[in-house]
Amino acid sequence: MQLLSTNTTVIDLRQKRVVPGINDSHTHLIRGGLNYNLELRWDGVPSLADAMRLLQEQVLRTPSPQWVRVVGGWSEYQFRERRMPTLAEINAVSPDTPVFILHLYDRAFLNRAALRAVGYNKNTPEPPGGQIERNAEGEPTGMILAAPNAMILYATLSKAPKLSYEYQLNSTRHYMREMNRFGITSVIDAGGGFQNYPEDYRIIDELNKEKQLTVRIAYNLFTQHPKKEFEDFENWTKTVKLHQGDDMYRHNGAGEMLVFSAADFEDFLQPRPVLPENMESELEKVVRLLVANRWPFRMHATYNESISRFLDIFEKVNKEIPFDGLPWIFDHAETIDERNLDRVKALNGGIAIQSRMAFQGEYFSERYGNLAAEQTPPVRKMLERNIPVGGGTDATRVASYNPWIALYWLSAGKTVGGLQLYPDQQKLSRETALEIYTRGSAWFSGEQQHKGSIKTGYMADLTVLNADYLKIREDDIKNIEAELTIVDGKIVYATGDFAHHSPPAIPVLPDWSPTLIRSGYFPSGDISLINEGTAAAAENGRGKNLASAIHQCAGSCNIHGHHHQYARLSNVPVSDFTAFWGVLGCSCFAF
Repeated sequence: MQLLSTNTTVIDLRQKRVVPGINDSHTHLIRGGLNYNLELRWDGVPSLADAMRLLQEQVLRTPSPQWVRVVGGWSEYQFRERRMPTLAEINAVSPDTPVFILHLYDRAFLNRAALRAVGYNKNTPEPPGGQIERNAEGEPTGMILAAPNAMILYATLSKAPKLSYEYQLNSTRHYMREMNRFGITSVIDAGGGFQNYPEDYRIIDELNKEKQLTVRIAYNLFTQHPKKEFEDFENWTKTVKLHQGDDMYRHNGAGEMLVFSAADFEDFLQPRPVLPENMESELEKVVRLLVANRWPFRMHATYNESISRFLDIFEKVNKEIPFDGLPWIFDHAETIDERNLDRVKALNGGIAIQSRMAFQGEYFSERYGNLAAEQTPPVRKMLERNIPVGGGTDATRVASYNPWIALYWLSAGKTVGGLQLYPDQQKLSRETALEIYTRGSAWFSGEQQHKGSIKTGYMADLTVLNADYLKIREDDIKNIEAELTIVDGKIVYATGDFAHHSPPAIPVLPDWSPTLIRSGYFPSGDISLINEGTAAAAENGRGKNLASAIHQCAGSCNIHGHHHQYARLSNVPVSDFTAFWGVLGCSCFAF
């Protein structure tokens, strides 16, 4: 209270748990924000039946020529049915409106309307690095496969209509608000395919100039042109001032993609990709440029075999142009071994980990075995060597942006589907997991001296949680949300006991956006949360009973006095919306 002044707002936090603002050291906020209001999120949805009913409703609301798109953040193992939708089910729900559903990095489902929209037919050649599944007559079925890389998935998605500039501004503000909902106050944006600099950064630039950012953003520049990566970075090292910007929005170096030939995508359904022989020459040229210009860099690196080759290059460059303390990062590093950890330590590198195994752990275990999965990634061994470790999500196209899924994964050692990946000796304490996602991540933007802790002289970024992270049951960690989030000393999100401190609501644009009905991550646990709908919907005066939106029997349940949740998560096949119980819309009378 020594800093209390007449301009200070004093809030009684009622003994609730307060933690430093969550800092996601590897995500894709800038790209995610441009598209957030377009996307129906299946993040956290507990059953396929719920997911399909949400899809059905959005189909009815989406005007032509727009698509309904579900772009990552889900796994079939989170569903009670433990399966994906079929193309027949998707076509039944949406015969005329294009639907695109992305599943991790391995496939996308397109209904017949989407196939017509993108022009895929029996005469369409197989795209490089991808596969169009076909029937006996050679016609596309609607399934496209990343074999071996995800280019076909993103190239197809890029054919969908985009939002206008005005709507992208609105969309990005809502995505940041959704991050604030989970206590996120800072991120490092790792760039991304089809995210061009500076064109796609105009939205963030403008929001920062208008003081409308509610999440601090440090951004790395991701090469955009295969075979011309050196030219990209040569241009940027001349035209972009290192660390240009301010505490809310600033440049952070190069990556995560330095050269496309080094991309070892983590599709654990496919064999490990072998990088081409020309990778070394292309990567060395770019790394030399970056080190010579003292540009920090980060690099996508999933497999130990790839990392060995990358380190060979780094060590070679270091002998001639010493890194000499230049910050550099490996992103992901799921299968890195102890020898390569020592090599990372010797070059003073850091490792940014993400919760990708929480969504793909079942696939990894099936291909490589449970014993290998126990060390994927070997976070304890990184920490034992005092290698800087930052926490992230890699949202939004594979994992969800919800950081509490990541903290659950690290501390409980489980996937979103409940698979026990890690034995007790490999789990992290809750305190250590939280530190990785706060103070640990600050190292990755060079802000460890003033971000990631609640103390005098540090950035005033913190969040008040709706449950005590350090004391609640393990499974409840996944359900944590913020009740109050503060960035730079200003309240950017407030609900529950602190709702009267909430900033003014932001209208949702366009008026058919999925965000208007249900903003982002599915409200978990308490059925009352579902019945109330999301704060965003309520704030916009369009609050709607979410249970009614995904179930057709709210009236019946009121009569019987039962909760939908009991039926939907039961063993009765009510969740199969195409079967007897589901078609009726409810089986609550059975409970």
